Amino acid sequence: MDNKSVVAMILGGGAGTRLYPLTASRSKPAVPIAGKYRLVDIPISNCINSDINRMYVLTQYNSASLNKHIKNTYQFNGFTSGFVDVLAAEQTPDSLGWFQGTADAVRQSLKHINNNEFEYVLILSGDQLYQMDFNFMIDSHRQSGASITIASIPVDVNKAIDFGILKTNEDQVITSFIEKPNIDDLHNWRSNTGIDMESNNKYYLASMGIYIFNRKVLFELLESERLHAKDFGKEIIPYAINHYKVMSYQYEGYWTDIGNIDSFFEANLSLTLDIPPFNLFDNKKMVYTRSRMLPPAKISGSTLNQTIIAEGSIINAESITKSVIGIRSKIGKGSVLDSCYVMGNDYYETIDEINEYRLKNVPQLGIGDYCELSNVIVDKDCRIGNYVKIKGGSHLENTDQAFYSIKEGIVVIKKGTSINDGFELG
Repeated sequence: MDNKSVVAMILGGGAGTRLYPLTASRSKPAVPIAGKYRLVDIPISNCINSDINRMYVLTQYNSASLNKHIKNTYQFNGFTSGFVDVLAAEQTPDSLGWFQGTADAVRQSLKHINNNEFEYVLILSGDQLYQMDFNFMIDSHRQSGASITIASIPVDVNKAIDFGILKTNEDQVITSFIEKPNIDDLHNWRSNTGIDMESNNKYYLASMGIYIFNRKVLFELLESERLHAKDFGKEIIPYAINHYKVMSYQYEGYWTDIGNIDSFFEANLSLTLDIPPFNLFDNKKMVYTRSRMLPPAKISGSTLNQTIIAEGSIINAESITKSVIGIRSKIGKGSVLDSCYVMGNDYYETIDEINEYRLKNVPQLGIGDYCELSNVIVDKDCRIGNYVKIKGGSHLENTDQAFYSIKEGIVVIKKGTSINDGFELG
């Protein structure tokens, strides 16, 4: 059943420089995750599972692949009012520039949502990994009589400095807010997070970047000529706390912000754990994505341990450990992978194509024979030859080369790259 009172707006984010080179040719929400999904599938799936079927995705950078994914994936039938529409930054007589921040992106998009009937606007980020039933947050918002509700998550002192921190009173009303505080100032920002959270030294409430606004309040704040704020965290929220009733909704499940290569890599590899923090196998919290009608994976002569293999893959590796192997991946005999995310391929090569590339001394699509890879992200449609050794780790310095980048010891093989036989790194 559609939730008729809510419209969701999913923020696509900026240029995604911290996720480069994964964002070199795609927007952040379009980055592949877990071998078969895109980041944007997470907030959209959370909405669908919460009966919220009217969604806008706001984006402006490298949006072609995102548009294609959403068009091919989210098609609601004629008996529902549901939709997922992409709103890209556009030049109009009223706005000649790109989105200048999160609040400005929503402001420029108000004209597109105004024709819908709704009471609340749910604002989400397009680069987070979590499973949340928004109905509980919406109910809490209604019952409290709040103008704005902000989802918050308890964090310890080490994480608090990376987020916007909320200060609440005993009724969970937010009394103050600070963006990325200095560690020396944190003693003034403790909130009552509950016995369980405080026993784990989680005394601080971090904003998750998930907001519910009453319709009237959102329009008031964004259309105010006096305020004319560009960003929710830096401007809208601090102002609103002093002029409206702003509540905290405390969430205690798994949530991670996919802000950089390190957090992206960790989030994907955590899916291989016996009991992963993000559960892809929950019937009530399905993650939806494009139906590709691929054949099942084919595995021969391989030892697999804590590994996810997506459909359509052909695996002849010697061993794969703690790795995520994406759709249509091809890994040759004798190869050893440890702590890798291989995103897979967008198509299969024909025999004629393979022979043609062989004459040009170009490797086949996928990973060749007798390769050794560890702490590596292999982007889509890469060609890695035989006897290639790439070993990431803290011993490697950050760098950006023609066909790979190194960030925090993680080697990222760029999309569509071809690596010849015998290449070694690390």
